[in-house]
Amino acid sequence: MNPVNDAQFIGSFPRTEDCPESDLPEYAFIGRSNVGKSSLVNLLTGRKALAKVSGTPGKTRLINFFRIDHSWHLVDLPGYGYARVSKTARSEFDKMIRHYLKNREQLTCLFVLLDSSIPPQETDIAFMNWLGQAKVPFCIVYTKTDKERQNVIVKNIHDIKKRLLQEWESVPLQFATSSAKGRGGTELLDYIHQLNQDMAQEGKEL
Repeated sequence: MNPVNDAQFIGSFPRTEDCPESDLPEYAFIGRSNVGKSSLVNLLTGRKALAKVSGTPGKTRLINFFRIDHSWHLVDLPGYGYARVSKTARSEFDKMIRHYLKNREQLTCLFVLLDSSIPPQETDIAFMNWLGQAKVPFCIVYTKTDKERQNVIVKNIHDIKKRLLQEWESVPLQFATSSAKGRGGTELLDYIHQLNQDMAQEGKEL
């Protein structure tokens, strides 16, 4: 296990061009509104209120940066899908998100959060298909695995995989988490740590 020892909020930025200039690798987190993103960020960092947990979906409207152990950035992206904003505002969020994902060179991996307590959502499927077309590296993180009976969770995850395999040769790497029960955070951090080690080794070999 690689626990987080230091987590600092760096700032919130409206555009990719405004984001910090840095050589640190970035790991971004995104999902539909109310998927449990802020709770997962708090679980990963071991801080109860590093990311604000709101009862109102769609509160994250900027690109939020957190520096983790002075070695990588955790990036909290605005959610897609439902939010209590106008269609014009949602369109602007969408453009901002896609511009960051396609143009941010420091982005190492995107973690797409899916609510495991509900059946597959076409919004999620369409977004992941776009990521594949845009060649954005990503993993799937299932949230709320404690919210339903396990047979329901297993069926929903199976149906999501089945839906993806209609258009994908294989499903991206997946993680199952529950912020309420503290599950899955260690596996995610270990994966990030391993990617950082791999990149450091590649840098030494160049």
